[in-house]
Amino acid sequence: MNDAPIIALVDDDRHILTSVSLALQAEGFMTRVYADGEAALRALLDNPPDLAVLDIKMPRLDGIELLKRLREKSDLPVIFLTSKDTEIDEALGLAMGADDYIGKPFSQRLLIERIRAVLRRSAQRRAPPPDDGPAPLVRGRLTMDPARHRVTWDGRDVPLTVTEFLILDALAQRPGYVKSRDALIAVAYADDAYVDDRTIDSHIKRLRKKFRAVDPGFRAIETLYGVGYRFDPEA
Repeated sequence: MNDAPIIALVDDDRHILTSVSLALQAEGFMTRVYADGEAALRALLDNPPDLAVLDIKMPRLDGIELLKRLREKSDLPVIFLTSKDTEIDEALGLAMGADDYIGKPFSQRLLIERIRAVLRRSAQRRAPPPDDGPAPLVRGRLTMDPARHRVTWDGRDVPLTVTEFLILDALAQRPGYVKSRDALIAVAYADDAYVDDRTIDSHIKRLRKKFRAVDPGFRAIETLYGVGYRFDPEA
């Protein structure tokens, strides 16, 4: 039985679909390709792969809308492909629940590294917790249970992606201490390379938005401009 990870590629550029698919297959992945967002949505929900790579700019159903509909029913790991000069697409993609993004034109080697990194984080999240797993981390109104990948604020659930959980955990471990963007990149992306600072900024914005959905007065994640971020449970 073939247990190679299955990667879905969704892009209206046939050249990208073909070249990326061949590169992934050469690395031991299985691939499914879709040039139409609507057809891809049905397939991703009916027969989910292990990860999907979505182009943002597609006719009929673009990547943002595709991810929005996908997130209504699935937590499938997603990496976005976006034009380098469209920062709003990057921020919006992460805000919609993408796990990562890569700007076009992109290195196939970089994409493969990012795919592996997201798959590793996803596998860690889905693995059954060990009997002697880490105890929940409590910081004021925040509770983080790594064994169950569960986060609550004032007892109310705050659903986080794997990357968001890792970033928050790094901040909450030492309240009041500043974590630079580089330090957060090292925590969230492990040995993955070439992660832009703006990626961390987008994840922080998304974290704040999720916490403010349950507590409009949430201010516990603080920005120290030019330095980094810190967690203050009393803020």
